[in-house]
Amino acid sequence: MDKRTFLVAGASVAAVSLLSAGCTTTTSASSDPQARRNDINTSVDRALSNLYTQVGGSEELVKSARGVLVFPSVIAAGLGVGGATGEGAMREAGVTTGFFRTSSLSVGLIAGAQSTAVIYLFMTQEALAKFNASRGWQVGVDAGVTLISVGTNARVDTRSVQQPIVAFVLTNAGLMANLTLDGTRINRLDL
Repeated sequence: MDKRTFLVAGASVAAVSLLSAGCTTTTSASSDPQARRNDINTSVDRALSNLYTQVGGSEELVKSARGVLVFPSVIAAGLGVGGATGEGAMREAGVTTGFFRTSSLSVGLIAGAQSTAVIYLFMTQEALAKFNASRGWQVGVDAGVTLISVGTNARVDTRSVQQPIVAFVLTNAGLMANLTLDGTRINRLDL
């Protein structure tokens, strides 16, 4: 094994280790499915509340969506090669209709770990139906997702959102910009 292959393999192992460690602190260690569903729902409520506090107009936008898929804590980690994973819930008309896992891999200038909340808004019934009918959904392949950014007033205008699927990515510091969700996979959890 040459030095470069060894480094890439080592970085991959480190990324998987960090992701595994991060996931154990973000979900219930309980094997009880109901406790796990409750933990996810509580985290979803917190993530939505955080979004409403940080981004003016977001609550109205969420209310106008046909479906809202919230991943409250997506842990991304790596060193050259990285990945991200998290669990979340779909809500339709304010009611949880399913639980999901998100995952992605990336290569590039990656070093360290961070947690973000990712919130997808399905603005049309057609986009939501296509997502619900899928057995595994991938951003950029099954549908395009437009990331929402806000102006200097930190307010989103619901009239300016014209895409079938839009998303917010939040850190503790606020809304993130200049990133892509392409390649992110979303699969249903059996809970």
